[in-house]
Order: sequence, then C-alpha cells, then structure tokens
Amino acid sequence: MKLAIVTAYPPSKVTLNEYAYHLVKHFRQKESVTEIVLLTDKTKGEKDISFIEEGCKITVKECWEFNSYLNIITITKAIDYALPDAVLFNLQFMKFGDKKIPAALGLLLPIACKLKRIPNIVLLHNILEEVDLKLAGFTSNKLLQKVYEFIGTTLTRLILQSDSVVLTMQKYVDVLEKKYKAKNVSFIPHGSFDVSKEKPDFSITNRPLQIMTFGKFGTYKKVESLIEAVEKVRKTTGLDLEIVIAGTDNPNVSGYLARIQEEYKHVPQLRFTGYVEEHEVSTLFKESDIVVFPYTSTTGSSGVLHQAGSYGKAIVMPDLGDLALLVKHEGYQGEFFEPNSIESLALAIEVLLTNNEHRLTIAKANYKAATAYPMEKITDMYMDKFYQISCKKVTKKLMVPESVSID
Repeated sequence: MKLAIVTAYPPSKVTLNEYAYHLVKHFRQKESVTEIVLLTDKTKGEKDISFIEEGCKITVKECWEFNSYLNIITITKAIDYALPDAVLFNLQFMKFGDKKIPAALGLLLPIACKLKRIPNIVLLHNILEEVDLKLAGFTSNKLLQKVYEFIGTTLTRLILQSDSVVLTMQKYVDVLEKKYKAKNVSFIPHGSFDVSKEKPDFSITNRPLQIMTFGKFGTYKKVESLIEAVEKVRKTTGLDLEIVIAGTDNPNVSGYLARIQEEYKHVPQLRFTGYVEEHEVSTLFKESDIVVFPYTSTTGSSGVLHQAGSYGKAIVMPDLGDLALLVKHEGYQGEFFEPNSIESLALAIEVLLTNNEHRLTIAKANYKAATAYPMEKITDMYMDKFYQISCKKVTKKLMVPESVSID
C-alpha cells in the first residue's frame, strides 16, 4: 500500500504535528506499507524523518500553508500527483487555519478523495459539540457562538462524507452517531508515544523536584495558577522545587507566555523552554517528577497525558471533561484539583511531592495504562480499517452489473 498522510509535521508549529511524527514512525514498520507520502505544511527547517528504525520509503511533499485559501487546490494536486492507494487525514477543526474560510476549505479535502474513489480515513481529534468556544479562545459572544456551532455542524456533515471517521474518544463516537445518525464513525484510542520496553526509572532523586507542564497556553490552558500554587507549596513544605513551562502560545493568544515570563520574573527556578523539538521531548519528561495540567476546560484526548504515562510520571489534573473520561476508561491515575482554585491545585501538588510512595504508585499505574495502547497497536488498527474500506469498495464494484448489449 502506498499511503498518503495529510498532516502538519515537525518542525511545524501547527497542531498535531507531534502526533503525526509518531504515526509515521510506526506506519513505516508495517510490511504492507510500501511507501508513505507526507503531504505537509511548509516549514523553514527540514522534516524530521530520520528514524532509527528501518522501514519503507518516505516521500515528503510540502504542499500547504496555515491560513492559505489555496490549500484545497494544492493538496488535491499533490494527491493526484502521488497516486496513493489510501489517504489518512490527521485533523482537528482548526488544522488548516485559525481563520474561518481557510479552516473550512481544508476540511473539504476528504470529500475530494471520496469523489476520486481513493480509500480515505479522517482521524478527527475533536468535535465542536464538545468544545467550550469561550474557554478555547474562539469567542465569548453568544451570537457568534451560535454561528460557530452552525458552521461546525455543517463541516461535520461534510467530514462524515468520507469513507471512515475515526475518533479518539468513545464519547465523540456516541455524539456523532446520535446527532448525525452517522454509520461510518468508530473509536480508535489516541495511543501512547514511544513506550519503552524498559521500565522507567522510578527511583527517588535528591535533585530539585521538577514540576512540568506542556502545551500551547493562553486560552483554557493557563500557567498563572500553577506558578502561584507552587509558590504556596514552597512556603508550606520548604521543598526545593523547579517549575518548567514547556511549549508555546496558543495561536489565538499571541504573546501570552512572554507576558507571564515578565510578570513572574521574580519567581525563582522558573524556566520557560519555548518550542520543544521532538528529540528533546524524552529528556523533558524523564527529568520531570510530576506533570501538571493547569486546564479549565478540555478539547479532546490529551496527547500530553499519554506521553506522561509512557514515561511513567505522576500527574495532577482537573477532574473534568475528557481528562476524567480517560482516567475512567484507560486506567490513568492522578491527583485531582478543582479548576480555577489555586489552593486546590497547591494541595494536589503537595500531596504528590510529600508522599513518595503515593507518587510512585500513580506513576507506575500510568505507565501500565500507557503500555496498553502503544502506537504500534494503534497503527495496526488503522491498517485494519483501510483493509475493511478497500474490501467494501471491491464488493460494491462486483455487485454493479455490467451493461449487456442486445443485438
């Protein structure tokens, strides 16, 4: 199979690029995949395809740009040129832009594939029915929220015209089946990145305890509460603590982290990493003692949660939305706090940092949860799905009677 994947890809700063990296890394190992064609956004640096593992040929075609009105044309042309046997779209609703028209036009691509009769799967990481538009930084205007909801419903109906739509939360499948009467939606877990066959080092160290958060910040992910909560823990426990804020601004809140860095420059041992290159992620997690999710809302399955689990880390998170569901359904554990409460967050952090046995119990449980769904297993599920689609197309073709000429 010659597999094309439409996605952002490292060193891209566009969302879901890290997820694509791990998908490609494991698709490359499948015997039935003869070539992967990456249809990616344009970046200044070269695409990171220097995997250690052997595998099939990878061809990179940079054919789209964030917020470009021409993406639907340039990507369609790239698909025509590549002649793939199947196409996988790695999507969320703001994948192709944070402006309405470019974002919407990009989401029409699966229909173009279907019209060309190319087997295609849309991997959809979120649905607008489960997004708080105000907290996610879209709009707080009630009228505009209604407009977004209408646009989202329309786009969802178009996306559902693809051969198959895969979601990373069973709840999302239930919503689309109920609201849209969809018959082509299914659940495949998010999966965990690079789960090592060797267990993480769970030994206790004497170095400063490192508290890390990772993501795109400024909307429903804000770091003020984390910084102030750690300051409280320092005062009550006397522990030597380092705060690491890893990641960048959310595209909707440019300049947020620069402002925070200036506002809290008096806080000791507070480090901002900026954008984290893919090869730096492993070190970032391994050096952390706990991973904190300073969220007030959620918009989908959390890649950071799965990464924390794969490195055997204890976590602190709000008991809400999709994070709570992941804990319930996939076996992750953590200390919970009330969103918007600095005191509650400080208490949850303190509980983990002052009880080594409890922290390690949670860390080991999270590693166990992560190893249940490694990316190797997830990509096998996608290969099975492509096989099912191809079989259906062949069956339909055989069922169409040939025209009979009568003399």
